[in-house]
Amino acid sequence: MKLRHLDFRTGGEIVFIQNEPFFYQRGIGNEKVFTLCLNHGPSQKLIIDVIEYEFPSQTILALFANQSFSFENSADIIVWQYNRDFYCIIDHDKEVGCAGFLFFGSFGNLFIKLDYLHQQKLHTLKNIFIEEFKTSDTIQTDMLQRLLKRLIIIVTRLAKEQFGDQLPDNKFDLIRQYNMLVEKKFKEEHEVQFYASELNKSPKTLSNLFARLNHKSPLKIIHDRLIIEAKRLMFYTDKSSKEVAYELGFEDAAHFSHFFKKNTGQNIIAFKKWEGEPKPVSV
Repeated sequence: MKLRHLDFRTGGEIVFIQNEPFFYQRGIGNEKVFTLCLNHGPSQKLIIDVIEYEFPSQTILALFANQSFSFENSADIIVWQYNRDFYCIIDHDKEVGCAGFLFFGSFGNLFIKLDYLHQQKLHTLKNIFIEEFKTSDTIQTDMLQRLLKRLIIIVTRLAKEQFGDQLPDNKFDLIRQYNMLVEKKFKEEHEVQFYASELNKSPKTLSNLFARLNHKSPLKIIHDRLIIEAKRLMFYTDKSSKEVAYELGFEDAAHFSHFFKKNTGQNIIAFKKWEGEPKPVSV
């Protein structure tokens, strides 16, 4: 089953998928697509940006536009996917509170476990979604946005309980703002100083905060984002390393090559030979 709603006024789109083959390969364009995936079947393999993970049963996962992914058995996956024009976490931040936790919290991939109560909640919500997708009228977009907001809030609360209960909201908000800025500017700005200035903080203040909260350092967040994009461009496109270097804001290919090896332990030639073999990780 694949259900789709498009708001022609705004270009906003939401898709619901169940019992269908599904994978997502991030395009080269700038559209921001957000995805919530629920595994309601047995545990299975999930590949995100050519890295293999275990996707446990009765677990929900939030995936952002900068990730490409596929499932071992997509028929057991329920997917909600929407673009920025349909519902933007940044634009709706005041309404949803800490919804950015799912996509911008720098906690990595959050495999959020569902207890029996939340399994039932999401089952009920899923059925309401299906009913609303099939109801075409002038308030359909509003209804689907409200249902999506409810889904985001439920999943965010669970994620905060399981991964971020120790993090004060004001500190999390600063981390989230930093991650959002990196997502917008990582190709042009490679130094922490720029982001610190945008947030009216010193680089040292940011580094100390991230260290106290056992997060990646501000600089590593920038470097990791550049490496993810570099690997994607080399894996999914025919761009040369020189073209990738230019797109990511490096002065020359040699500088980019040194950066890539320092941060991955591989040179670019070795990576291209290895490409396509998913590397398993434990979660």
